[in-house]
Amino acid sequence: MHLLPVPARRFAAWCAVILLASGVGYVGIRLCAEFRTAVTPVLLALLGTALLGPLYRRMVKARVPRSIAAGLTCVAVVGVVGGAVYIVVAALVDTGDEIIASLRNAAESVADHFGAAGTSLDDLASNSRELLSRFGGTAASNVISGVSVVGEGIAMAVLALLLVFFFLRDSDRAVDALRAVAPHGTADTVEAMARRAFQAVEGFMRGTTLIALIDAVCITVGLLILDVPGAVGLGALVLVLAYIPYLGAFLSGTVAVLVALADRGFVVALWALGVVLAVQVLEGHVLQPMIQSRTVQMHPAAVMLAITAGASVAGILGMLLAVPLTAAVFGILHELRTRYATSPEPAGGS
Repeated sequence: MHLLPVPARRFAAWCAVILLASGVGYVGIRLCAEFRTAVTPVLLALLGTALLGPLYRRMVKARVPRSIAAGLTCVAVVGVVGGAVYIVVAALVDTGDEIIASLRNAAESVADHFGAAGTSLDDLASNSRELLSRFGGTAASNVISGVSVVGEGIAMAVLALLLVFFFLRDSDRAVDALRAVAPHGTADTVEAMARRAFQAVEGFMRGTTLIALIDAVCITVGLLILDVPGAVGLGALVLVLAYIPYLGAFLSGTVAVLVALADRGFVVALWALGVVLAVQVLEGHVLQPMIQSRTVQMHPAAVMLAITAGASVAGILGMLLAVPLTAAVFGILHELRTRYATSPEPAGGS
């Protein structure tokens, strides 16, 4: 090795570090995917704790016992989440037929315009019937697997709720436990990294939730004014997909514009597109800087890569968890850069 020049040795050392870190990360991801029924509730509980932490801390400051405060917070989250799920599902069920019919009309219009290019509506219908006939042979097994997935999801949700209770109640002990398991001499650094990561996730969850509510209300009001069918369901779709940055806004906006195009015509579709774009401009230039100005700012390319990686590992759930986890990683990197960039250089040289 001493025969190599110094730049070559540094390059080799960095390659070894990158390969080692990549290997550890790959093994960690595969283990998380293998034990997803245990890992997923923990991640969901951490997100819930980050979102509900301020409410819990206010009750503790009001001299409410920690166990009672954590229990009341969990009851509140069950009420809020249950109510929100009921509202969203009811809105989508009530207006789902209208939305699907509008999308079908839009698809027929597109097929009529581009039928000469070789994609006629009859071809699409025949292909759809063939696919449905193939799918029908495995319908029973799919129903059974669907029931098992629903049961697994309910079990993970209950476990996540219990973990939220314990995470909130025992949050004062988390720092001491973290410092106890940290390697010798690194307790302060590990604590600072953990605090910065949790602050990033906390800011992301609170900011995204508030922005999602504002976006959903604005788009719903705009679509109601334009008399677009299924406006409430489309607003609920905006609220749900807002937790997937960039991609969620694109999907929900596209569905809204297509529904307006199919049922209200080209002019109203342009107005609906204007409403969607106006809300996105409001979010990007006003809401994001005001609400999430203190959180870790991530480049859109990093967000899209995180969403793609999360989807490849865990599907829709991975897409939802990828961005807050990436925010935590960016928070840790920012803390390390701040800590070691400002540290004094050692005296002398090697």
